[in-house]
Amino acid sequence: MTPRRKTRQMFVGRVPLGGDAPVVLQTMTSGYTYEIDKCIAEVQKLARAGADVVRVAVPEKRDTEALPHILAASPVPIVADVHFHFQRALEAIEAGVHKIRLNPGNIKDRQQVRKVIAA
Repeated sequence: MTPRRKTRQMFVGRVPLGGDAPVVLQTMTSGYTYEIDKCIAEVQKLARAGADVVRVAVPEKRDTEALPHILAASPVPIVADVHFHFQRALEAIEAGVHKIRLNPGNIKDRQQVRKVIAA
């Protein structure tokens, strides 16, 4: 087995990631985030199945508006998966997500990426 590369530890909510922490299992919901009750049920099911962190897609404003409800009911940290609209990242951060997944290749304007980093 290849030895683990030394990395700096960080936290996603209360879940340690990197460093000497155990491997973390992250998965993603398959439904629409704005369907709050269905999303919460899926997050809870994934957590019961062993997920340490769950990622949700936030392509629309109604998705980021659903985040406070999902966060309040989630037993695990929530990651907002952001594509194309940097504003969704800012809204997700404001909603209190534990982490965002931002693909800078999808957001072409460097100033927009800097705004997200600053938030």
